[in-house]
Amino acid sequence: MNKISVRLADWHKDNADIRRIREAVFVAEQHIPPELEFDSEDHEAQHFLALEGDYPIGTARLLADGTIGRISVLKDWRGLKVGDALMNAVIAEAQNRDLKQQMLSAQVHATPFYERLGFRVVSEEASTG
Repeated sequence: MNKISVRLADWHKDNADIRRIREAVFVAEQHIPPELEFDSEDHEAQHFLALEGDYPIGTARLLADGTIGRISVLKDWRGLKVGDALMNAVIAEAQNRDLKQQMLSAQVHATPFYERLGFRVVSEEASTG
């Protein structure tokens, strides 16, 4: 396995890779409707791509208010610290932008991952129906 790297991404230039990863993770695996997965905030967000060599394997985005989201890693690369690398890059960029507080909404099963990175739960699990 090559070294994992993370770089800033451009929504327009890197759109195909960002969409491919998020569609695989959120739309195909988690059955999120595409119209909910891709929103108007994508155009304004700072995006990130995790790469193994030159191959994009993960993505995340940072909004201007410090909200981190759309963290996704392709299935074959999970458990290899790709999520850690993405989150560390996003947090560093948020700090560079002087965003004092970073926040995110997480799926319950991912809570331990985010807590290990220093986040803490501040609201109850949302329910539907």
